Amino acid sequence: MGKLKLYSIIAAVLVLTLVGFTSLRSARPIVELKAETLVNIGPFPLTNTILTSWIVIVLLALTFYLATRKMALVPRGIQNFVEMVVEAFYNLVTQTVGEKHGRRFFPVVCTIFLYVVASNWLGLFPTVATVGKVEPLESHGEVLEEGVVFDQLAGINVIMPGVPSWPPHEPKSIALELPANATEEQKKAALDEATKDLKPDQKAGRLVPFFRSVNTDINGPLALAIMSAIFVEYWGISTLGFFRYGSKFLNVKRLLKGDILNGGIDLFVGMLEFVAELARLLSFTFRLFGNIFAGEILFLVIIFLLPVLALDMVYGMELFVGLIQAFIFAILTLVFGVIAVTSHEEGETHEREPAAPP
Repeated sequence: MGKLKLYSIIAAVLVLTLVGFTSLRSARPIVELKAETLVNIGPFPLTNTILTSWIVIVLLALTFYLATRKMALVPRGIQNFVEMVVEAFYNLVTQTVGEKHGRRFFPVVCTIFLYVVASNWLGLFPTVATVGKVEPLESHGEVLEEGVVFDQLAGINVIMPGVPSWPPHEPKSIALELPANATEEQKKAALDEATKDLKPDQKAGRLVPFFRSVNTDINGPLALAIMSAIFVEYWGISTLGFFRYGSKFLNVKRLLKGDILNGGIDLFVGMLEFVAELARLLSFTFRLFGNIFAGEILFLVIIFLLPVLALDMVYGMELFVGLIQAFIFAILTLVFGVIAVTSHEEGETHEREPAAPP
């Protein structure tokens, strides 16, 4: 009976894989690096990543409202879950930096973690990046060089699965064969040739999704990195004072005392510290953006190749990656905050220590 069950599972896996490979494949992925504009509100372009970020904020606010609306001494339900997450993160912060600075750092660090993990996980929701409007290949006076054929069903534009056959065919894609430095006339002629066989209820274009993962737009991670840097510098200045903290980057004490060699070394080290502060912004931004954007591309490729079982495995991996990236971003903010408020204090302590007797 055990072997029969095992063989049945293997057979089901093979059948699902074959059906997915032959009948449920999506179109060849078209990767768009920048976020797509849904509508222009005056001079402000509303992109799909901005819209998704607003939804993330609303969902987080609604979650905490429901958790604190009827608080009980013995928590249960959503209150119990929220308190568990917040208390676990608070304990982590205070055990890392102590109670004194932990209370200052915790609201910022926890907010970053919750916002990033919610943004990453919402990007895995089935309708994100897959439901939207169709941008025709020729729009706004420009001709796009590649796109997908959409069929209209009940007034909705959809990509129909590939026709079951061997070898299996993916949904029809259009790629214009253009010479280098093609003119607009050549592009339009190639477009007319590529779309001449389309049916009246078909449209060639690109999908502009209504919702897209926030951190696949480089502006999202960059904004978080800037916010993190601002709080780190604020913690350092408010703890040590402006001039004491600024001496980390512009240390001229020994130069003023006439010690040219050591003073020059201090000044050079301070310049390196300043460059490191700027490099931190790039590191924060591209670490988060690179991992989440790569995950989105991986989804598109898997949907194109093996859309059933392989997609389930990728979902599990991306849930873990989304959590880890949020945790890393928050913890690095915490670590840099600790460095900002303690490095000068430790240095001054060593300076005040009397020299050992000969």
